[in-house]
Amino acid sequence: MGDEVILLDFWSSPFATRVRIALKEKGIDYESREEDLSNKSPLLLKMNPVHKQVPVLIHNGKPVLESVIIVQYIDDTWKDSAPLLPHHPYERSRARFWADYVDKKIYGTGKLVWATTGEVQEVAKKELIECFKLLESELGVKPYFGGNTFGLVDVALIPFYSWFYALETFGNLSLFDECPKLVEWAKRCMQRESVSKSLPDQYKIYQRLLDLKKKLEAQNKV
Repeated sequence: MGDEVILLDFWSSPFATRVRIALKEKGIDYESREEDLSNKSPLLLKMNPVHKQVPVLIHNGKPVLESVIIVQYIDDTWKDSAPLLPHHPYERSRARFWADYVDKKIYGTGKLVWATTGEVQEVAKKELIECFKLLESELGVKPYFGGNTFGLVDVALIPFYSWFYALETFGNLSLFDECPKLVEWAKRCMQRESVSKSLPDQYKIYQRLLDLKKKLEAQNKV
């Protein structure tokens, strides 16, 4: 009997997208269960009682939480194919550092770009571009952040490529003009089946964020 692998998922979550990519890179069969985040399932609340968030990887009945931790768990558990972390401890530590940087910077700053206006948005735009430029500098001339190997930092960052159109539209900016090498890297990643089949459509992401922005504006008026 093989492993039972279940992913508590949500289509537009960049964090859940990371897990989908890692599972596909490893060729792991799994069951995706789409969550209704406005009416979270009893299984999600049971498996992640602290944060009550997706993604949750359930491996043989045991939950693994937080997307970057899940990706590392997948790499540690299924070691025979497509390593996502370098072998050398120093290189592993660098990969973890940059994945953590993406976690701490991109989602929160990006949200300020699409969800706000005026001075707050302008400050966020500047910070987001600085973050992307720093990541572009770390990428350098390498095809992937891990060198020739698609790895943890790539998995952590590439889901946000689906958000580029929305960020450019809401923020009135051009990420290609600001960070051309990063956009080239993203297009290179999209040539991988694990990525192209995992990332949601950019226009659907834009529409979802537009709907969320309207809800936030309506709440602020109350």
